Formats: sequence, structure tokens, C-alpha cells
Amino acid sequence: MEPDEPDAALADLARSERHFADKGVATTALLPFGYGNGGGGPTREMLGSARRFASLEGSPAVRIDTPKGFFDAAEAEYPEAPVWAGELYLELHRGVYTSQHRTKAGNRRNERLLREAELWATTAAVRTGAPYPREVLDRCWQTVLLLQFHDILPGSAIAWVHREAEQRHAEVTAELEAVIADALAALTGKGELPLTANAAPHERDGVPALAIAPAVAPADSVELTEVPDGRRLTNGLVTVVVDAEGTIASLRAGSPDRLGREVVPPGARIAALRLHTDLPNLWDAWDLDAHYRRSVRPAPAPESVAVETGDDGTIAVVAVRRTAASTIVQRVLLRPGAPEVEVELDVDWHERDTLLKLAVPVDVRAEQVAAETQFGHVQRPTHANTSWDAARFETCQHRFLHVAEPGFGVTVTNDDSYGYDIERDTREDGGTTTTAGISVLRSPRFPDPETDQGRHVLRYGIAPHTGIADAVRLGYRRGGPARVVRGAHGVAPLVTSSDPAVVIETVKTAEDGSGDVVVRLYESLGGRASTVVRLDAHVRDVQVTDLLERPLRPAERADGGGVPLALRPFEIVTVRVALAR
Repeated sequence: MEPDEPDAALADLARSERHFADKGVATTALLPFGYGNGGGGPTREMLGSARRFASLEGSPAVRIDTPKGFFDAAEAEYPEAPVWAGELYLELHRGVYTSQHRTKAGNRRNERLLREAELWATTAAVRTGAPYPREVLDRCWQTVLLLQFHDILPGSAIAWVHREAEQRHAEVTAELEAVIADALAALTGKGELPLTANAAPHERDGVPALAIAPAVAPADSVELTEVPDGRRLTNGLVTVVVDAEGTIASLRAGSPDRLGREVVPPGARIAALRLHTDLPNLWDAWDLDAHYRRSVRPAPAPESVAVETGDDGTIAVVAVRRTAASTIVQRVLLRPGAPEVEVELDVDWHERDTLLKLAVPVDVRAEQVAAETQFGHVQRPTHANTSWDAARFETCQHRFLHVAEPGFGVTVTNDDSYGYDIERDTREDGGTTTTAGISVLRSPRFPDPETDQGRHVLRYGIAPHTGIADAVRLGYRRGGPARVVRGAHGVAPLVTSSDPAVVIETVKTAEDGSGDVVVRLYESLGGRASTVVRLDAHVRDVQVTDLLERPLRPAERADGGGVPLALRPFEIVTVRVALAR
């Protein structure tokens, strides 16, 4: 709102109140947007207080301003403020990483589909002249961003908000799937040749990054063998032993005749499920308090353990567990050619005031854990030496965690789980067990008494003997299986990066409708990198721009038309390419 328009905000609030009153919804302290449940926005009381304190003797003067106005004034008052290095961790509201899983799953799914839809629609526009579906993509972006608003994505809104969010996420998914199908059909032509569309920025199954081609079948199948400790699965890359409880008793890289280092610590089990009493002191959906750790029980023993074989050669060990209220079907599965073992949880959840955690203990002495965030990853300590360290008893990730010591690491990926904790213990043998506890589901009663009740399917990957570059690749891979289509021919990548550390995150057309191609890249490993970016098209001009696609400088051009770029750790670079018409 403009600085002199507090009345306009009150008028918007009044209109919103009338709207909900017509529907029989109470509107005490309702946000102007109609989404929150108290807090996070300019309520009637807050705006009224601002007006009263505009000129009140003995009190600092209060005025309503725009964010830009505030920051301009702050910079003018303190032009060379010190810079904080590292994470600004909020010691509150740790439960929002997990509450309302369906809303979070819809967000993660559509983030992935938006990237894929832009890639294939841009490639089709350049290669075939197909119209770029700007209106659809803009609408989808706006909806996804709206649904990230407080308190929606955090999972702390009232019930009808999340019902609407799930519905709108489903609508966006359908629109984006249609965009992708149309673009792939235009690119591959009519035919029956089986093709794999690899939207990931790394090669997968023999298909280059950002390309469409026939996939290469894995050289080895999955073998199942009964062993004293349980059932052993191996595909030549990974060997895993699943015990009689359906948890992982052994995990190593390699095949049985040439095994790598053991990942599972002595006496521990990977993929053990834990149920914690979850009764935060103040705000149910918002908070996860440290005392949850003192009330924990293992998930019940399985009532059955069986083996399933998929049509693609995947073999899974399936354990069915039941509590008094819920059913958990846990699959530990290995796919042909996969560098990781997967854990799938199919949960019919009807607990109350309970937190479900998936434990991943590893025999690794890790001083820090790397957790993916936007355009990179952050390193967090695994110990609790100081009060600041201890306060980070629950924090967030995006697609992966990487737990490592020099020369050996383990990557844990997820489909759509954000909350996790890390603990480190010194064993009697002198070794160190580092345990990642992935927060799977919660069941708070307020503000939505039916939070996450019902069925959920969650998937995780655990990859032994990996570095951070592997973790980045596996994080993108975790988006789901590569898309299989039928057509007449494959399609070479529109854009390539010569250094795999420099990830091509975005390929789209310019926002001004000019038809220019915008490529956004970032350095993904936390080091310096040099790459050459090539666009497989007739290029007229290349500019390096800011994130808003405003030119910063002309890009250098190498022999053959490539664009050489040098990137700092985690640097984001946007390149705008004008095509010859």
C-alpha cells in the first residue's frame, strides 16, 4: 500500500470481511488476503494501532510505508551496515517444515513441472516454431507463488485454505502436464520410437542433459538372495540387506564380490520408523518443541514382510505395520541401474499429536551436514556445542542431505519432505554414528483439526559413497522417473554447459515477449568454476543480465559461438540470447 493509504487497506479488509461473512465464516483478526489464522499480515487491530501511534505524545511516531521505502530509509540512515555471514536461523516455528504434507507435495511437484514445461516449450518454440504458451505458464507461476504465501505453504492456515491449495495445485499440475505433452509432441513428431525426455541438467540413463533420446537399458538386473541377516538385493552398483523387520541392516556400494565400505553403523538400522509425542507448548501447526525427543517409541513390528517384483525389474521388500489408528506400508526397493536404495512409505495416517520420523543412521564422522537450498546448499553443524547449535534441533532441506567425512559420504534425497534433524553419537567402539531424522508426517489439531489425516505416499533415496556432486545429481533425479514418450526422432539439447558443476536451472523465453531465450545457471558445488554455455540455434546477440532480465553487459563469445563464464561459489548467472530471425 502507499504510505498515505492506510484507509485503503482497511477498506480492502472490510470487503474481505463481507465476502467471508456472506459465506458464514468468522473473520476475527482476518488478514486482508483471507488466508492466515492470526499473524503475518496487517490485521484491523494492527492498522488501527498504526493510526493511533502516528502522533502520540511520549511514543515513537509510526507511519505505514512500502518495503522499498523502509529499506531506502534504513540504507540512508546506516549506509555501510555490517554483513551477517551464514544462516539467520529462526528459533521458532520449526513445525512448519512438515505440517500439511499435501500442500507441500503439490508445491514441490509444480516447482519441478514449471521448470520442465518452460524447458520443453522453449525448445519447441526455437526448434519448430511452436507457439510459446506464455499465458498458461504465467498463470501457473502466479498460482504456485500465491500458494507459497504465509500461512499456506508452511501448513499453518485454517482447513479450507489447504483444501483450496490442494485443488489449485492439482489444476496447475494438469495444465503443466498438457504444456509438456504438447511441446514433446511438437519436438519428437509422430512415430512409435520409445524416447526418454531428460529434463534434468545431468545425463541420465544414457540420455544427455536437457535432451530427448532412446534410453540405454541398465547392464545389470536386480538379484535377490536369502542371507542369514535377511534378504540381500544387489544391482551391481548397490548392495543392500533388508532384515526381518523390513529395515536396512547393511548398505554398501558395489556388488557382493566387490563390496565397498559399510554404511550402517554396528547395531543400527537405516529406515527405522519412530513415533514421537508432539505437543508444542504454544502453536500446534507452527511449532515443534525440543521435548518431543524425550517421548519416542519405535513403530510397531511388521505384521507381514513380503517381496514384490516390478515390471521394470525393481525388487522391493514390503513390510506392513499397524498402530492402533494408522497403517504404514514400508517398501525398501532397488531398481536396475540405480545408484541408490529407495524407501517408500505408503501411510494411511490417523494419529493425533504425533510426529513420524524416518531414521537414517550412518557410520560417518561428519562435522557438518550439507542441506540443499535454492541454488546451492548450506553447511550446518552436526553437534550441539553451543546454545546456537543446540537450537537447530529441527531445520530444513530441499531435495537432499549429504553427510560426509573426507573421502566418504552418504546422500539422502526426498520427494517432498522439508524438515529434518541431525544427531551425532560416539559409540563404545570409538566410532561415530551420525543420524539424520527425516520428519515424515505430523498431526497437529490447531488450526486444522484434520491436518494430514488420510493417505500419503512419500519416497526417499539413500546413496552410499557419494560426494556433493553426486548429491546434486541425485537431488534432481529424485524428481521422479524420466519421462517416456513415443515419437519419430530424438532431440539434441538446446543449451549445454561444459562444466557439470555449473547447473542449467532454467531455460525459458524472455518476459518481454521478444522471443529471446533466457538461460539461468548456478555454480552448484560451492567452489569456483568455468564453463562454456552453448545454444544450439542461430544466435544474433548475447547479454548477461540480472534476475529481472535487464542487461548488465555484453557476453564474451568464444570460438564456435559459445559463451565462456567464470562463476564464484554458488553464483547465479542469467544469460539472454537474441536469436537471428
